[in-house]
Amino acid sequence: MSVNLYDMKTTSPILLIEDDEIDSMTIKRAIKEIKVSNPLFIRENGEEGLAYLNEEDSVRPCIILLDLNMPKMGGLEFLEIIKKDARFRNIPVIILTTSRHDEDRLRSFDLSVAGYMVKPVDYKSFVEVIRTINMYWTISELPVN
Repeated sequence: MSVNLYDMKTTSPILLIEDDEIDSMTIKRAIKEIKVSNPLFIRENGEEGLAYLNEEDSVRPCIILLDLNMPKMGGLEFLEIIKKDARFRNIPVIILTTSRHDEDRLRSFDLSVAGYMVKPVDYKSFVEVIRTINMYWTISELPVN
């Protein structure tokens, strides 16, 4: 059976792991504004993100948008776990965070993130960040799992 990557990219869900409700709503609105058709699943921390990935009937996300600073399990801990798991290590992960700390950036790239973006303050810039992620994601060649 052959898998069409374009179809997979447009029908597979985007997993957003974000504890801030305002940021989640802003990302959801920006995704809708730029007409991304993928379903968006939101989880509030790394534990919930892992639970989603491990659910037997969950659909594998085409990309994960990940905040770093969250309660229960933060983004870096979540990354450490999924990048050690053969089932999930090839899912592209984009960090969307308020952290400008060099240590967070270095650790994220050590854990093979596809990108690290600081959340903008104003909505228009936020839309441009989401548009950039979408463009990158659309032209990237991904492995078939």
